[in-house]
Amino acid sequence: MTEHVEWSEPEAVAAPANAPVTPADAADAARLVAFGLQPKLQPARDQEYAELLRRYREDPPFARLADAVAAGLGLVVLEVSPRAGMAVTAAEDSVFAVRMGDYARRASADSGDRFLHGLAHLAVAAMAFPRPEDLADDGYIGRVSVNGVDAFVRQACRRLEERAEEQGENTDPATDAPDLEAAWRIWARRSSTGATKDARRLAGSTTGIVGKAVAFLTDSGFLQRTGDDGGGTYRTTARYQLQVRDMAGSAAMAELLELGIVPVTDGTATLLPAEDSDDLELAAGAGLPFHS
Repeated sequence: MTEHVEWSEPEAVAAPANAPVTPADAADAARLVAFGLQPKLQPARDQEYAELLRRYREDPPFARLADAVAAGLGLVVLEVSPRAGMAVTAAEDSVFAVRMGDYARRASADSGDRFLHGLAHLAVAAMAFPRPEDLADDGYIGRVSVNGVDAFVRQACRRLEERAEEQGENTDPATDAPDLEAAWRIWARRSSTGATKDARRLAGSTTGIVGKAVAFLTDSGFLQRTGDDGGGTYRTTARYQLQVRDMAGSAAMAELLELGIVPVTDGTATLLPAEDSDDLELAAGAGLPFHS
């Protein structure tokens, strides 16, 4: 059933804490987890999903049962709410886990490109939620574009190169070096769109890699496409905010944000101007509004 549902305060009385768990209860709990594995499904547009979510909030024994079903499947429950539904993420050993290596291998056979795909996902997250308060605000909506993410990473490449030169580090590592800074340097050497005469976006170009990343996030219910400007524009969903909260403590993301490339003051954000934009070849449409 796919009718609109209005959320209201719970009216039903919770089931007794000592009520026996029935096969029907287990089936309902598993059904709720199954809904949670459909990230594009909106609770407000599905009556059964909405009722199961309401039961989760009203009935603690049922909530514990649903949590146990999720845990048994190797899933971590991030949030259960009208805005996000039953938002779950897969633990590393879960059969539902989508490992970046598997994703990258499907996207490219080149080992160096696998690191670039990982960097693209990291950059999308950093641009979507550049401040801690953005992640803490349930009403915040991040906005990114393909060209903006590519320009953001190229600006990061410039900052990292300058830092490496100041510290006397090797600024030309092997192309296949399995290191995040090496991936940034590989990105800087890669063409933005490709070598075709009409500048079509090739899969191996950096905008092609970002395009693959945002398409994957859109298919996974983390982003919603909003337009074609800047190579494609996207807005974040509640589920993506929860996912980024989960990864916000990673050292790689912290280092990327500490470069200070995306200043945010009054709710808008753009890339800082480069000292020599000719060297950076910033993509068009790099400025990104973070609020409507």
